[in-house]
Amino acid sequence: MNRKLDIHVGGDFDAMAKRVAEAWHLAEKGEVEGREHLTFVSWDALSKVMTAKRMELLRHLHRNPAVSVAALARSLGRDYKRVHEDVESLSAAGLIERDETGLHAEYAEIRTVIAL
Repeated sequence: MNRKLDIHVGGDFDAMAKRVAEAWHLAEKGEVEGREHLTFVSWDALSKVMTAKRMELLRHLHRNPAVSVAALARSLGRDYKRVHEDVESLSAAGLIERDETGLHAEYAEIRTVIAL
């Protein structure tokens, strides 16, 4: 899958409204951008979710979907409890998908835009 994600950090309501309006206009024209957006209110909020270990987990899961958290922990050589915590956090943020076949990280690209 070739999904793309833009993570926005900070910014104001007007910037978010502009992204929504642009997406709406593209949809009205029948154009699908193929890019999704996720917004964090601050750098602190993003850094609580996206740690180095979680980024490693996302990369691994992108290449190797797992049938369960236990299987993912084994393939990473990490403690089950910590991997479970990471999966919960990344799932809550919308970065990992869970379905009847297991765990998936289907974004081919994640870009981060940080407002100053």
